[in-house]
Amino acid sequence: MRKFLGVLGAVLLAGSAWAQAGLSVPEGTALKVKLETTISTFSSKVGDPFRGKITEPVVVNGKTVIPVGATVEGRVTKINEPRRIKGKPTIGLFPEHLLMSDGQRLMLNAVLVDTDIRGTDVNEEGQFKGAGHDRRDQIEVSGGTGAGMLLGGLIGGGPGLLMGGAIGASATTSHWLVQRRSAVLPSGTHLVLELSRPMTMSTMAAGAGQ
Repeated sequence: MRKFLGVLGAVLLAGSAWAQAGLSVPEGTALKVKLETTISTFSSKVGDPFRGKITEPVVVNGKTVIPVGATVEGRVTKINEPRRIKGKPTIGLFPEHLLMSDGQRLMLNAVLVDTDIRGTDVNEEGQFKGAGHDRRDQIEVSGGTGAGMLLGGLIGGGPGLLMGGAIGASATTSHWLVQRRSAVLPSGTHLVLELSRPMTMSTMAAGAGQ
């Protein structure tokens, strides 16, 4: 019995030393990721998996704890293609795991904070927001209004000018109200994730990038 307790104590001490040897990556640490999966509002669906590769090492206390090439795995949590002219298409991503080069799969609590796609943004909930109506849309609205005013002016003079403009703008806007706005995160897009909780790396993982 004493021998068993001695062995158990040694195992517990070894486990404690192993845990203490692990390094904690602080909350708020940025993870630079290159997306390997194309995600779009017109072809992807909620629950679809995605993958990306770490492009810059994460260093804690002089040690590389997350090396370049580690894999981020996650799933799509939201897909939205609004019909409204002022709406913005939305893609929600949920990073779930970090796969290390030694085969370890670690739980990942992180949120998307930025991408390298111009003209888009990421909201406070970590959802990617594509462009709403763009300059081409505005030109088409103006074109529709102008064409209506021209036709109305030719038919009814001054009053026809105003009426034609109203009709042209209404018809053009109605056209957009039934159009869907889509968003795409192509493979190769650079994402910035931010840890929402501290992440404890095991001794094996912490030593993998040394």
